[in-house]
Amino acid sequence: MYDLLNTIHDPADLRKLDRKALHELAEELRQFLVGSVSRTGGHLSSNLGTVELTIALHYVFNTPDDRVVWDVGHQTYAHKILTGRREGMARLRMLGGIAGFPRRAESVYDTFGTAHSSTSISAALGMAVAAKRLGLDRRTVAVIGDGAMSGGMAFEALNNAGAMDANLLVVLNDNDMSISPPVGALNNYLAKLMSGRFYAAARKASEKLLSVAPPVLELAKRAEEHVKGMVTPSTLFEEFGFNYIGPIDGHDLDVLIPTLSNIKQLEGPQFLHIVTRKGKGYKLAEEEPILYHGVTRFDPDAGIVAKPAGKPSYTQIFGDWLCDMAEKDPRLIGITPAMREGSGLVKFSEKFPDRYFDVGIAEQHAITFAAGLACDGLKPVVAIYSTFLQRGYDQLIHDVAIQNLPVMFAIDRAGLVGADGPTHAGSFDLTYLRCVPNLTVMAPSDENECRQMLYTAFQLDMPSAVRYPRGTGPGVAVEKEMRAIPVGKGEVRREGRRMALLAFGSMLKPALEAGDELDATVANMRFVKPLDEDLVLRLARGHDLLVTVEENTIQGGAGSAVLECLESRGLAVPVLQLGLPDAFLDQGDPAQLLAQCGLDKDGLVRAIRTRLAAFGSPRDRLQIKS
Repeated sequence: MYDLLNTIHDPADLRKLDRKALHELAEELRQFLVGSVSRTGGHLSSNLGTVELTIALHYVFNTPDDRVVWDVGHQTYAHKILTGRREGMARLRMLGGIAGFPRRAESVYDTFGTAHSSTSISAALGMAVAAKRLGLDRRTVAVIGDGAMSGGMAFEALNNAGAMDANLLVVLNDNDMSISPPVGALNNYLAKLMSGRFYAAARKASEKLLSVAPPVLELAKRAEEHVKGMVTPSTLFEEFGFNYIGPIDGHDLDVLIPTLSNIKQLEGPQFLHIVTRKGKGYKLAEEEPILYHGVTRFDPDAGIVAKPAGKPSYTQIFGDWLCDMAEKDPRLIGITPAMREGSGLVKFSEKFPDRYFDVGIAEQHAITFAAGLACDGLKPVVAIYSTFLQRGYDQLIHDVAIQNLPVMFAIDRAGLVGADGPTHAGSFDLTYLRCVPNLTVMAPSDENECRQMLYTAFQLDMPSAVRYPRGTGPGVAVEKEMRAIPVGKGEVRREGRRMALLAFGSMLKPALEAGDELDATVANMRFVKPLDEDLVLRLARGHDLLVTVEENTIQGGAGSAVLECLESRGLAVPVLQLGLPDAFLDQGDPAQLLAQCGLDKDGLVRAIRTRLAAFGSPRDRLQIKS
């Protein structure tokens, strides 16, 4: 079935093929992708759209010596297959399997680890400058999508690269538009022509000749820009100092390969604009590229079949609350940095289009934009993944918290996220949020508490954050009525003896299960900031051991807040902190990963019994300072 593909074990094998055979290889590779991803789940539409580009890059460039950096990296499955990981695709994004994104430790062909957007040009520029400094004849390519180009970091890198005179090629993979008439035979011919050494040499020679007569040189430049402007898009990238080529059909190997071959011979920064189609070659994905962007297992013949509605996810709970709250308060504004579907804003965007803003992949801008809205009386809600909020941290502090503006952050994907791995895990938000003044931080333990906390946060006239995990909760019924929770107040959910478990957010369920087995007191702390200090001190007085449990890194997290509280009051009580370890955890099933971290019921019981055995009899403790 894959006669040609099975002969490719690395790009060196690919480069031995006759160019005519590459068309057949592309078809086999596309069929393999659909079959493989349908069995494992993963990103599909984006990968189907870059098959020909991947083949052309490895065919023209001497990888891995020549460097290729893939922005975001969710379109690199074909790259992985052609670089010796075809069999590894059977365990894609699974525990112990290959990652869904480029990872330097996985392959020498993964030249830079990516998963967040807009980093490729910066990284590739660094590699190109390094090659120049080391005197190496090496080419460097950054592949970036039109969505990632909306990130400010991409333009920062372009601005810097144009002044570097490094041998850098930026390939803009434009898949947000159909292949329109300008991307036809004439335009392809012009792109090949403009990428050739003859064109570049003639241009340089004419500039040298005309430099003696500046007015004539200026006239020539204007004429060139005018003529090129009639057959190509804006000269924006040339203003950055790049030689712009394109747009060309990114699925036409007979255009891609000669164009890349010509560009490879050119010196200095080059910019190639290609147009591709998401889901190319698989009809269902072509028709619904968003639905087939990230998929679970499915039947490739039948396609994705809607499953019966089960428990609502935390994302759905947020989306429903947002619409309900918007009905009640016209000041509410919903903001997302390019994650409408992932953050649950589809219904809101349809019901309240004039109050919905997708700002693109621009987390920093999203937060400062929200701050500006809040300055003039509106109530912005920023829906953002925990791992993406990291990218706007300075804006959170400088633009929101210092000015004490009522911007609310609905933080999805808090804690471990499963198959996407360490680049997308929300392991650090309690730590990096807890230290920010003026910010209230909440962690719901179930679905209904999530809705009520969202309402509570929205009522505050100050910065606030509600962080909730990916997927579903324990299955608690969600009340339609919204009511505010007393700020900074937790609750005891189980009375026990000797030890008390202080659970934050998603860890309440395993803590209650462990509490039943150990006959321990269990508290649902609810607020990370402000911490319920009265509850902490009460539990400290009545128990021999306090156990803090959180789905966040232990360093600086909620458990650290408990220790700080005890220390500030002069109370010495044994405290066992349980949470995520000081390590980047691999991809895998979330339940498996939590068990590995000892954050399931059995892990909690085991850790607590080990600690109790070490302590023996109850210890004397210092009294609270008056």
